[in-house]
Amino acid sequence: MDAVNRGKGGVFFLYGYGGTGKTFVWKTLAAAIRSKREIVLNVASSGIAALLLEGGLTAHSRFAIPINITETSFCCIRPDSDLAGLIRQTKLIIWDEALMVHKHSFEALDRTFRDNLRSSNPNNMNEPFGGKVVVFGGDFRQVLPVLLNASRQDVVMASLKSSYLWHHCKLLKLTKNMRLTVGESTDLEEIRQFAEWILDIGNGTVNEPNDGEATIELPDDILIKDEGRKPIDSIVDSVYPDISSNMSDPSFFQDKAILAPTHEVVDIINEHVMSKIAGEEKVYLSANSICEDEGSDFNEKLYTQDFLNSIKVSGIPHHRLVLKVGVPVMLLRNIDQPGGLCNGTRLKIRKLGEHVIEAQIISGSNAGKITFIPRMKLIPSDRRIPFRFQRRQFPLSVCFAMTINKSQGQSLAQVGLYLKNPVFSHGQLYVALSRVKSKKGLKVLSLDGDGKPTNTTKNVVFKEVLSNL
Repeated sequence: MDAVNRGKGGVFFLYGYGGTGKTFVWKTLAAAIRSKREIVLNVASSGIAALLLEGGLTAHSRFAIPINITETSFCCIRPDSDLAGLIRQTKLIIWDEALMVHKHSFEALDRTFRDNLRSSNPNNMNEPFGGKVVVFGGDFRQVLPVLLNASRQDVVMASLKSSYLWHHCKLLKLTKNMRLTVGESTDLEEIRQFAEWILDIGNGTVNEPNDGEATIELPDDILIKDEGRKPIDSIVDSVYPDISSNMSDPSFFQDKAILAPTHEVVDIINEHVMSKIAGEEKVYLSANSICEDEGSDFNEKLYTQDFLNSIKVSGIPHHRLVLKVGVPVMLLRNIDQPGGLCNGTRLKIRKLGEHVIEAQIISGSNAGKITFIPRMKLIPSDRRIPFRFQRRQFPLSVCFAMTINKSQGQSLAQVGLYLKNPVFSHGQLYVALSRVKSKKGLKVLSLDGDGKPTNTTKNVVFKEVLSNL
């Protein structure tokens, strides 16, 4: 607040784990500054996190940050645009869940701000973010930027802590779990022990030494040990008991999810649960085509329609989307962020039409709201695809299960963690375990190399990210 009042700029990082009150701090800061009729821009790295902030948007949409970012990128903000004018009048920028984004995004924003704001004061060219006050927030124990085929060194070097901007950050810490200040004393001790165990997982202090990877033992009271059934049936029933008879209950899927490390396992779980649910299924097939901006020298005949249909990449729905009335789905695109329709929003299908789907939001502050989802043209940003193509499909995927990375930023009452394969990146196990609000709502099924239940699993922690904090 002193930096805002002085108008001299400053970069801060608010560091705290779940339950320490980061969102409360964001709301308090924003309310204090807006009460003086001054402007605060609230952004977050994910749509789900942005919904928790007043007027929040994703950082990419607010600041026009390129999707395929490089070390020399700039944001698409013209100095004479309305957005540039808004930024010049802004007193504070809050960026939550900042550690999910590649450091090149922050550096691109820094270069853009310096360039745009030097017109009002030439000295701004030499100040971080052009002399604006910027507050980042996050937890270094959580998942770092996702990079394809990246080594440990690549992931660490992509984090904000490895950026030149980190040297300008003043570190502020929240260390007290405010969730422990409510409830009965009999519950507090259990919550405290559970919270400390999750922190030890995140810090990599369970079964030390842990230099990257370590095998840890899981508590008996959170394990699923039913060896007489198929593992996938055990994990599904632990989260969705009697699913067929509860499909009509609008609150049945609220605050529940099965988490897994990879998309492949998530797809297997979703297809398995769909096969168990009674009701008529409706199949939606996408329309795929090469983007026109590929140029006249591009040979479209090399890529058949069947090949385009077979492409499965993160961020866009599959060519064949199978839905039933009553099933939970997840939105894969930002449609209306103020209205709660963003990437990661969970909904329940109410009606299946030919050109539009009626659904009810079941997550976040907009839970219960009825909305309509149209088909959309979606262009994947995956660099492994050597050409640009578009898929016209409903931006939805079935979400009885979701990946651990996708769950970051969400709070759930009941979580089933299915570790058919162990976690493979920094913070994944910590994120999965910390999504749940209480120990009673957590069930874990860990399988060994032979596919049999075990009480151990792998934890991955890159301790160099946690040092000197």
